[in-house]
Amino acid sequence: MGRLSDNRGEASQPVSFVEKLAGSEAFGAMFKEGMGLVEEAAAYLDGQGREEAKALPRAEALAYAAESMRLTTRLMQIASWLLLQRAVNQGELTRTQAASDRHRVKVHQQELASAPDMFQRLPERLRDLALHSLRLQARIIHLDQLIYARPEAPRPSAAPAGSPVQEQLARLRDAFAP
Repeated sequence: MGRLSDNRGEASQPVSFVEKLAGSEAFGAMFKEGMGLVEEAAAYLDGQGREEAKALPRAEALAYAAESMRLTTRLMQIASWLLLQRAVNQGELTRTQAASDRHRVKVHQQELASAPDMFQRLPERLRDLALHSLRLQARIIHLDQLIYARPEAPRPSAAPAGSPVQEQLARLRDAFAP
């Protein structure tokens, strides 16, 4: 593929829309949402949630404990990822550094800790926080995959080697190779 050239005739890199998205106002809104959710969950779990958990029957109290631990873990992964991306956006790290094993934050898909019928018996506020965190987690995983996806290796052609189609494809690749 050819390179675009700027007004000085120098080759420039293609624009990465994913990179632009990661540094956009949309990311800023996601950052505020995620950090706000962390604060909201911490306040709930340390306050009203603690009181609600004390009033639950034993089975529900155990489910509450499991769900609150899963929520906390999920939110810490989200917060870590958001802070890392903000560091990249502010120039504290490069995208390459952020992708390195040393800095990389992988957000793993986590489901609810409780069976659906048990989850419905938990306090409404905990359920709301858990569901909100799952939606945010899914968005972050999707964005992370777009940002850090490895380019796919070229797939072998279905045409047999030496065929006219294969030869034409090879000529086109050679003609447009950088």
